Amino acid sequence: MKLLLDTHIFVWVVGEPERLSPAVAAAVVDPDNDVYLSAVSVWEIAIKRALGRLPFPLERLDALLAEMGVEILDLTAAHAIAAGGLPRHHDDPFDRALIGQAKVEGMTLVSVDQAMTRYDVVLLV
Repeated sequence: MKLLLDTHIFVWVVGEPERLSPAVAAAVVDPDNDVYLSAVSVWEIAIKRALGRLPFPLERLDALLAEMGVEILDLTAAHAIAAGGLPRHHDDPFDRALIGQAKVEGMTLVSVDQAMTRYDVVLLV
């Protein structure tokens, strides 16, 4: 399975793994799954850190990704077009980008955000 982690899920994996559901915790470490973090999530983390709203060790991001076996998923034009064409159920541009990426790439989006359930995307919560 190809998993795309929502930003909060990645933050929890790194710093608060006890917040993950048992299903998510197992899926993230399952060697049969390919786990991805969107470049959009890295941007969101960087913004929240700069605003003082999220203490996150961005200077260790590459090492954390390597330790966890998580790959970065770049945002492409196809992802942006898909995100832009989504119904207006959710106005968070970061979340809309993740939904667009998951749809285009045929990924399972890992998120506890209830607004995501309104979209035609496979979710793991």
